[in-house]
Amino acid sequence: MAKSMDSEDDEENHDEEDEEAGIQGVVEAYQSCLPKLQLYGPTNIAPIIQKVAKSASEETNTKEASQYFILLILTDGVITDMADTREAIVHASHLPMSVIIVGVGNADFSDMQMLDGDDGILRSPKGEPVLRDIVQFVPFRNFKHASPAALAKSVLAEVPNQVVDYYNGKGIKPKCMSEYESSRTLAP
Repeated sequence: MAKSMDSEDDEENHDEEDEEAGIQGVVEAYQSCLPKLQLYGPTNIAPIIQKVAKSASEETNTKEASQYFILLILTDGVITDMADTREAIVHASHLPMSVIIVGVGNADFSDMQMLDGDDGILRSPKGEPVLRDIVQFVPFRNFKHASPAALAKSVLAEVPNQVVDYYNGKGIKPKCMSEYESSRTLAP
């Protein structure tokens, strides 16, 4: 599942129509929304992280946690609710979800690099560390002249390991295809 948004949208502007299934859905959502975006500020992303985290939290109530959530955020600005965003990411790091942030434009995205966690452990304002790295930040300007495939590869680079880390941490083993098919309820 993926969500796409501009930098100012809040919870009220997101509904089930924003959800996409599968990795192909993530790629298609990204490709379809990028040309249509009109970005503006302030850039508050904690509310949308919290909304997706709520859905991911509900998924953890199932024994299988068979759905994994990917939040795609496209932004042209520096985050204005950094403390709340760090808190939301630390909370979300316990859930079946990842956050991908694509920075477009020439803003100073150094805070986004900190959220990515590649340079150290992200901590909440209270000092609580993330359970696992769930954020991937990609500056779009690095891919202006690259192929869409190169951008997609970079955007999705960490997701497979994030998914595996989540399920390994919870001790949830993957089902083989026949087990998966037999557990699905098929409508007549």
